[in-house]
Amino acid sequence: MKALVTGGAGFIGSHIVDELIRRDYDVVVYDNLSTGFERHLRLGLNHNRLQLVVGDILDYPKLVRSMKDAELVFHLAANADVRGGKANTHIDLQQNIIGTHNVLEAVRMNQIPELVFTSSATVYGEPDVFPTPETYAPLQTSLYGASKLAAEAMIQAYCEYFGTRCYMFRFVSWIGERYSHGVVYDFIRKLKANPTELEILGDGNQRKSYLHVQDGVEGIFLALKNIREPKNVLNLGHEDFMNVIRLASIVVEEMGLKDVEFRYTGGSRGWIGDSPFVHLDITKIRSAGFEPQVSIEEGIRRTARYLLKNDWLLESRLMGSTG
Repeated sequence: MKALVTGGAGFIGSHIVDELIRRDYDVVVYDNLSTGFERHLRLGLNHNRLQLVVGDILDYPKLVRSMKDAELVFHLAANADVRGGKANTHIDLQQNIIGTHNVLEAVRMNQIPELVFTSSATVYGEPDVFPTPETYAPLQTSLYGASKLAAEAMIQAYCEYFGTRCYMFRFVSWIGERYSHGVVYDFIRKLKANPTELEILGDGNQRKSYLHVQDGVEGIFLALKNIREPKNVLNLGHEDFMNVIRLASIVVEEMGLKDVEFRYTGGSRGWIGDSPFVHLDITKIRSAGFEPQVSIEEGIRRTARYLLKNDWLLESRLMGSTG
């Protein structure tokens, strides 16, 4: 069996690559290394079943060639900065919609039987039903969320036309080892710069669900094994949630700091398009045998400890991300 993973050198993608190799797949990692890291793949790169192709999903001919003979494609490559769409209104269109169209065309040309797409809880906008089910009809509040929902729709149409089975996973925020962007990352960087004060976007009462990467990867592969509809839209999250103030306090504890002043900026949300409450209904994926094993608090602590032991990752945005 051969699989291709776009964005496979990233936080989540590299864990999926590890699992594929454990399952005896030959794996092609297709990544432009703009936010991914070769060192995430070092264990796999020492394995003769893994190939790294440095390429962009906007390079359609290279993508088609790289996908040759694959039987399973994981499409993770995307702009992952939810806030960035306001400053650059083209990035979500280019990376998340046109890029996904290129992946779908490559899947079609290579007659790939199965496609996995990593979507996001942001497709729900700012819902008023909690836990939020897959059937919720959302209004969009960010270009990022709109691009992910548009990509889902395109995937469903392609799979209807050309017979590829597709899985679209709507993620909450993932945490864990190799984590390279998000709230824990941002808090640690801020506290390293000023250990007496922490700026928190919003009022700190935002409640979010988080999922440890080992649980998330397990959920994906359970769904691939046990849910076999032609087109599958699945929430992937945790039954619990945590407010940002508590999360910040855990990070402060893990850094061994005392008397840190929290300074709040903004109103009830961190930025335009940020939902104050993210909590997904995971009943559907539980039918595949999924149950999160890592509590949110333990996941946050493990993430913080990993980042504190890996300073290179904390500095990656300043140095570039090809290390």
